[in-house]
Amino acid sequence: MRKDLDHDVTSLFEPFQLRDVTVRNRVWMSPMCQYSAADTGPATGAPTAWHATHLHSRAVGGAGLVIAEATAVTPEGRISPQDLGLWNDTQLEAFAPIVAQVAAAGATPGIQLAHAGRKASTYAPFATGSGSVPVEEGGWQTVAPSAEAFGHYAAPRALTGADLDALVEDFRAATRRAVAAGFEVIELHGAHGYLLHQFLSPAANHRTDEYGGDLEGRMRLPLRVVDAVREELPEALPLVVRLSATDWLPEGQGWDVDQSVELSRRLKEHGVNLVDVSSGGLDHRQQVEVGPGYQVPFAARIRREAGIATGAVGMITEPKQAQDILAAGEADAVLLARELLRDPYWPLHAAQALEVQPASTPWPKQYLRAL
Repeated sequence: MRKDLDHDVTSLFEPFQLRDVTVRNRVWMSPMCQYSAADTGPATGAPTAWHATHLHSRAVGGAGLVIAEATAVTPEGRISPQDLGLWNDTQLEAFAPIVAQVAAAGATPGIQLAHAGRKASTYAPFATGSGSVPVEEGGWQTVAPSAEAFGHYAAPRALTGADLDALVEDFRAATRRAVAAGFEVIELHGAHGYLLHQFLSPAANHRTDEYGGDLEGRMRLPLRVVDAVREELPEALPLVVRLSATDWLPEGQGWDVDQSVELSRRLKEHGVNLVDVSSGGLDHRQQVEVGPGYQVPFAARIRREAGIATGAVGMITEPKQAQDILAAGEADAVLLARELLRDPYWPLHAAQALEVQPASTPWPKQYLRAL
């Protein structure tokens, strides 16, 4: 017989408050690109039936927060030509019924707004090509803080001051559309070597103007984007930022945990409610020390030293492992990616494994006969 909710063993299934939004539990779905967006005409970048099934099934499966994949704020910000976007109202209209479906299943709908910078215009992982998509095949000129390529990718164009002003407004407009579509949590993608991370890291940002140089300069654009998004969001809705806590490069060569702590302090001051802590993705020279929960210490340190809520992600696969992270105060939520691709019902199965029956995360009544 399963036990009632018990704090000592079930922090995983306690609700979590983000501003006025109550997320039903602490098991959240990370944004994961599906490379399946519409790719013709005004609907380019719009979600499809695949996204509806993908997102809704994780909500039915018990996830507390379901975050839609990296969604570009401009056409040139897409990681691939098959990626989602939210730069027009056709995309907004396609998102709205999917968002409503996620919410109806009891999950909180979230979206990650992004710009890929110099890592844009690439082939999807399951495409026949690799690296940058040529312009003649539907690719485009990429942009970055500095005109330096990521590995063997095509060289980007360095963004001008006017470009950056426009980019801030692109994030603002995408936020407005996200709210209109019904999303309750907005996450900004500042990780994995994409544009905001490129500005943060001295390994990618070699500008000599006010957007480069010291930490203050490198934080300038990400904080401007945060301010624009926060201004556009209703006060009741939370803002989350995903960070790569480290570039995994030798000391002094890239972005690191010390800088992540300082940025997280600033993010809190600018109205961010939680930092989603990942790592890497900016430089091919990275030496990542991979293992179960290998990024959790970064989330724990940011939570402790910056005084902001954090989410832990990365090779979190077992219910007890996830529960132990929360019970130890190392993070406020766990975000699952590949594990939720393998098992959309992981949260419900985790409750069974922990021998609890949380009222906030019930099995769908249509499936009870399978228990």
